[in-house]
Amino acid sequence: MCGICGFFHKKQIEDKVLYDMNQTIHYRGPNDEGYYMKSLKNNFQIGLAQKRLSIIDLSPLGHQPMFSQDETIIVVYNGEIYNFQGIKDILLEKGYFFKSNTDTEVIIYAYQEWGIDCIHQFNGMFAIAIFDKRKDELYLIRDRMGVKPLYYYYNQQDIVFASELKPIMKYPFFHKEINMNALNMFLYHQYIVAPHTIFKNTYKLKPGCYLLYKNGQISEVEYWSVNDKFGNEKIKDWKGEKKYIQELDDLLTDSVKLRMISDVPVGGFLSGGIDSSLIMTLMQKVSSNPVQSFTIGFEEDNYNEALYARKVAKYLGTNHHETYLPVNKAKELIEKLPIFYDEPFADSSQLPTMLVSKIAKQNVTVSLSGDAGDELFCGYSRYDNILKFKKYKIFSKYLNGIDTVLPLKNFLVKSNFNRKYIKLFNLNSDEAIINSDYLTFKDKYKNITSSPFNLESKYFNILDLSDNIQQKHMLQDLITYLPDDILTKVDRASMSATLEARTPFLDYRVVEYALNMPHNMKYKNGCKKYILKELLYRYIPKELVDRPKMGFGVPIYKWLHDDFKRYGKNYFDRDFIKEQGIFNYQEIDKIVNQFNNKQNPNVDKLMWTLIVFQMWYDEYM
Repeated sequence: MCGICGFFHKKQIEDKVLYDMNQTIHYRGPNDEGYYMKSLKNNFQIGLAQKRLSIIDLSPLGHQPMFSQDETIIVVYNGEIYNFQGIKDILLEKGYFFKSNTDTEVIIYAYQEWGIDCIHQFNGMFAIAIFDKRKDELYLIRDRMGVKPLYYYYNQQDIVFASELKPIMKYPFFHKEINMNALNMFLYHQYIVAPHTIFKNTYKLKPGCYLLYKNGQISEVEYWSVNDKFGNEKIKDWKGEKKYIQELDDLLTDSVKLRMISDVPVGGFLSGGIDSSLIMTLMQKVSSNPVQSFTIGFEEDNYNEALYARKVAKYLGTNHHETYLPVNKAKELIEKLPIFYDEPFADSSQLPTMLVSKIAKQNVTVSLSGDAGDELFCGYSRYDNILKFKKYKIFSKYLNGIDTVLPLKNFLVKSNFNRKYIKLFNLNSDEAIINSDYLTFKDKYKNITSSPFNLESKYFNILDLSDNIQQKHMLQDLITYLPDDILTKVDRASMSATLEARTPFLDYRVVEYALNMPHNMKYKNGCKKYILKELLYRYIPKELVDRPKMGFGVPIYKWLHDDFKRYGKNYFDRDFIKEQGIFNYQEIDKIVNQFNNKQNPNVDKLMWTLIVFQMWYDEYM
């Protein structure tokens, strides 16, 4: 795990610029750092830098930037190639010589052997920059599911890239200009969907893509996608439940085994829920010693899962670490959020995730998590709810018919009715049902900014892959919510503690298997995550894990109501809003009044989102 940054441009820049860029992400890699600056033909200049968190081969031989033996290939890289030893064995047979035991060196010679097609060999999480001196080509590569982040800024001939936005903001020719469409996305989602970022001309490289920069031009190629890998279950032969469970067991066990390869201590997050309990079970299965498990407990019962995790850990025999904190401890992190989340991000579960990462770091450098189980195997309550909404489709048709005569919808919007009533107007198709929250939000808060709210067309494109409304929603979550919320949250939270988080469910083999599994193995007779539960019951008694799903959260809205002056500061004063020139003051003032007077419970989430943006704005703009 590391942080990387660099540039390729025609402007001559001092070495100190690259150094300053790299230092902004020092917490991502405190063990080592490296730099490469070179003037090239046609007045181009390249700079590559890396901050290293040593995981595999802790010796100086793992230093980056790393060069091929003939120094024509240079790599800086963030992440892990879990199957690097198998690839290395193939390359050794082909006559390649290795001086280290790092996966970085395997990337170099895999590229020399297979060119950019080498990425199809890699099983891992990665953001890679490869500079090929022979061709003056720079490749930027992101892993299939987007576990590792990779940003880039492109303006005419200049390209600047980094693991986070902070290094790019240090680039002297970078121009900070708010992307209003991205801001509108953030206000609704609480995160910004790739390829967009909060700045114009600045992008997230999409999961499963690589970018080629050559002669001042860029081209992007999608080498893997959920769309291509999703199978039509109607043409699949039914294998039988036991066969599906056994095959998934084998795949997940191997995925966990690969992710436990490390030269530093490894542990796992354990909440006591289905996903983390299954990963911890498989970790203990493949380990000859008790695995270290970590749970954060809160003194307030409504937010505490530690009791459940303790029972699972005791049954498995893990070396369990349980730390109890008052929920208010998470409150201390709020003002630090813009430092580690340098693009606006308002999923408040980032706070406890930062805390549990800090606790785990006291004992290990790598921790496995159960993230992505919900998106792949139908775990969220919204997948239940969407079936209920579909029953209201005919009712939505009649309401919209009435609305053509009487402006009923507009009346409800202006009267601050609960959003669920407004939502009833937006249930006239599967696509509208899935995105009904967005459509309702768009109706109710369309005047916060002067720019229109636009839902990405790609949301709808992927919905055509299935006739099953639950599958449609899951597919949409896989390309939006998972990479841009869940994986972003975990990457920044774990890195804030200099901890590497690994996600066994996102082994591409597991993902592809899940995408081609009959849906009734995931959702059966109202049971969500059916196959994961049946697999877990092979190892753990049902009574240890059968319980209602709890979110990993904190009472953020209560905190805001209790101490709005502290968190709101002067962010919503007329002068501040007008000087920003981003928001419509009348709408903001209306929202603040509704929030303070507790007139409309729907504004609590929006209020937190606005505060997070204003904190970010205060820090960087």
